[in-house]
Amino acid sequence: MKLASLMRSAALVTAVALLPVTTAGLAAVDGRAAPQFGKLYAIYQRIKANYVDPVDDETLVRGAIDGMLAALDPHSAYLDGSDLERLETMIDGNYQGLGLSVTMEDEAVKVISPFRGSPAEKAGVKAGDFITHLDGKLIYGLELDEAVAKMRGPAGTPIRLTIFRPGRDEPFDVTVTRGVIELEPVTSELKPGKVGVIAVNEFSRDVGADVKSAVLKLRREAGGSLKGLVLDLRSNPGGSLDEAVALSDLFLDSGQIVSQRGRIARENIYYDAEKVYRGDAAKGVPLIVLIDAGSASASEIVAGALQDHHRALVMGERSFGKGSVQTLLPLTRDSALKLTTARYYTPSGRSVQEGGIEPDITVPQLSDPDRAKRAKLRYRESDLRGHLVNEVDLDDKELEVDKQTDPRFSATPEELKEKGIEDFQLYYALQTLRHTAGPAALATKRD
Repeated sequence: MKLASLMRSAALVTAVALLPVTTAGLAAVDGRAAPQFGKLYAIYQRIKANYVDPVDDETLVRGAIDGMLAALDPHSAYLDGSDLERLETMIDGNYQGLGLSVTMEDEAVKVISPFRGSPAEKAGVKAGDFITHLDGKLIYGLELDEAVAKMRGPAGTPIRLTIFRPGRDEPFDVTVTRGVIELEPVTSELKPGKVGVIAVNEFSRDVGADVKSAVLKLRREAGGSLKGLVLDLRSNPGGSLDEAVALSDLFLDSGQIVSQRGRIARENIYYDAEKVYRGDAAKGVPLIVLIDAGSASASEIVAGALQDHHRALVMGERSFGKGSVQTLLPLTRDSALKLTTARYYTPSGRSVQEGGIEPDITVPQLSDPDRAKRAKLRYRESDLRGHLVNEVDLDDKELEVDKQTDPRFSATPEELKEKGIEDFQLYYALQTLRHTAGPAALATKRD
């Protein structure tokens, strides 16, 4: 049962493939590595004999494992106990808490993104926020599991978060009332002008099927004829590689979707269209894909495939730039190794590692009052310590767009708020599709 749960949990690991490993393989050690293992054992012995306080073997061994994996890249890790439980919750669960996806950065809890509709999102918590205190108590330096456990609790109970937000001069407090978090990876809405919006929040199990159902639902609501479709992948940190392939296949009827290439032959895999779904589920419907700096991995696979095949216009901001595949290697019944085993490439052969997906039309989020300040402190894959280097030499500064102000994007957040525009990127995508659809679709109210 534990191993089965472990295999299911892989669907939430960013762009994960699955590969079994035998216990016997763990015991095999290359003789040429013996001197290095001897050095490691010598250090272990000296710590046990001379450290100021007694240290148990579990602490030393776990520290050695974590240090070894941290020397590789930011995405390889050893998972057991609560780490695996958290993955299982993300794929299967509903739980009681705040509805936040978080990570640890320089010993501080950083928000990857709040889940849409969660208590945290409704309270105003944003991607990129740092949580420094819980109910006035400092959590800096805690293990991530400890911090997450403190944030969870019975639905209906409040907790006060102290937040440092890049772009703000001072920390501030937000009180969030915990709720029952039911993960909803796909949401959809029909906008005026018969333009549909499908937001994919994570690539968990059955996302491809859920988006297919959403397309059918939107078409029915539009009276049988959609005039346009927006696929919103903003702040989507990724998930299952298989679901990224399935979602891409939903809108493609031929050609390659993505390829992955590793050091060993079995990691060289090519994924083609028409293997999961037949035909294009929205054939003839103009499609826009929205991305931003929080769109990573599986999101970049979809955006890159639809962009390379000219099936969609990609809008927004340059994506995160995570172009690697992690394989989940079960070790025991309740532990596993998440290891980077391959890079992936778009159909045209582009690696998004470091560089990310560049949108066809760069559209800034003008409705964000902290946009300019946040942009200076925004981080991507290329900013992570120990990240994989793109095989093509890239200068991150050269990836930045022209700094000259585009006259289309000169409105202030205050001006947009007066017009009722709360999400400028989505507004611009909808207006573009309405122009494409013709005058009838333009005769609508502003979103």
